[in-house]
Amino acid sequence: MKKQFNRMKQLANQTVGRAEKTEVLSDDLLQIERRMELVRVVSHNTHKKMVSCLQGHIGADAEKRHSVPRLYTGNGQKKLPLTSLSQAMVEGGNQLGEDSLIGKMMEVCGEAENRLASELMLHELQIEKDVLDPLSQLAEVEIPNILKQRKQLAKLVLDYDSARARWLQATKSIISGTNTQALTAKADLLKEEVDEAMNKVELCKDQLAADMYSFFSKEGDYAHYFVTLLDAQADYHRKSLTVLESVLPTIQAQQDSWMEKPAFGMALDDHLKRSGREIALPMEACVMMLLETGMKEEGLFRIAAGASKLKKLKAALDCSTSQLEEFYSDPHAVAGALKSYLRELPEPLMTYQLYDEWIQASSVSDPDKRLQALWLVCDKLPKSNKNNLRYLVKFLAKLAQESEVNKMTPSNIAIVLGPNLLWAKTEGSLAEMAAATSVHVVSIVEPIIQHADWFFP
Repeated sequence: MKKQFNRMKQLANQTVGRAEKTEVLSDDLLQIERRMELVRVVSHNTHKKMVSCLQGHIGADAEKRHSVPRLYTGNGQKKLPLTSLSQAMVEGGNQLGEDSLIGKMMEVCGEAENRLASELMLHELQIEKDVLDPLSQLAEVEIPNILKQRKQLAKLVLDYDSARARWLQATKSIISGTNTQALTAKADLLKEEVDEAMNKVELCKDQLAADMYSFFSKEGDYAHYFVTLLDAQADYHRKSLTVLESVLPTIQAQQDSWMEKPAFGMALDDHLKRSGREIALPMEACVMMLLETGMKEEGLFRIAAGASKLKKLKAALDCSTSQLEEFYSDPHAVAGALKSYLRELPEPLMTYQLYDEWIQASSVSDPDKRLQALWLVCDKLPKSNKNNLRYLVKFLAKLAQESEVNKMTPSNIAIVLGPNLLWAKTEGSLAEMAAATSVHVVSIVEPIIQHADWFFP
């Protein structure tokens, strides 16, 4: 009750300008919040209009559904529900704008639905299962859950602002008061309350940011609901098959060419082609941050990062945000994100195809001949893999130059990072795979780092 009273008092003071208001979300996150609310509204409206197109009762099984009556349009005739859906989609697409894949998908779908109105033959069960339910989940569950976190953050910020205001007032009272010891003790207690409130704000903010970035990075997945809608209609609108076949390639091309797709877990060539880059975005972003603030950090790549901070950074990199300043102060999180990116590649950076050749080259006993053998295998790497390995190795060589400070010698780097660069394409647990290859991988990666300029002049 007291905390609620303090919140109301602080909110009133902020409303009339008597108290400062702490802003905790970046412009990037505020923009995502606005987009998210707009997507929620548009998705809700689209879902509602889509339900109105069903001729049977939603949720009923096939036997209980009514047959679809033949409807006609014309002067004085009732407008088809499919036409209302078309209008809602086009309006929603216009609201979201050209920079939104969902908006583009909805505009194309809306135009297609308008042409399909005269050929109404919906397969209700499939539409309900593959489109209505997930769209409702998005609008009524997923987005509202994130927005609830936003409201909780606002309450925590009010608690922090209230505690801070009371602490500042207490510190002022020490100067003018007579019982200095008691006032100081009170101020110390209030300072602890301020620190605790700030910790709660930071935890809530990090979780909210991770969820918002994750939502933003998955817009392509949500947009796919509308591809599914048209696919289902193609099966049952036999008379409109020509229309659908002309529309589906267009929206699928937009889906495939959409830039905002997660980089983690995506094949290297697919990511580079989609982003128009030579070096993978997560790798380049992490290296640039580490070059600036992490080169002298002891145990880089060896010491684990905080799970919440690492999750937040990976989500931020997945949606290609440029606002990464807060992570510069946590090089272990940045190093952890780089390791995660390499580990989550569908195929290791040094490739499955050359795995046996790498192992064979590392087994050559003569050091000079072993280096030459490793160089020959390295030269066989696909261009994109070689470019990215060159970029990474050059950075790791610079990191090793600071080994007196950061304790990360070429050997230590190879031990902690090597298993993320090359592993066998075999069945079995990760532990078994790691045990089988770790020794060989270290003997491969260590000399490449030691002789980086020779391998990659």
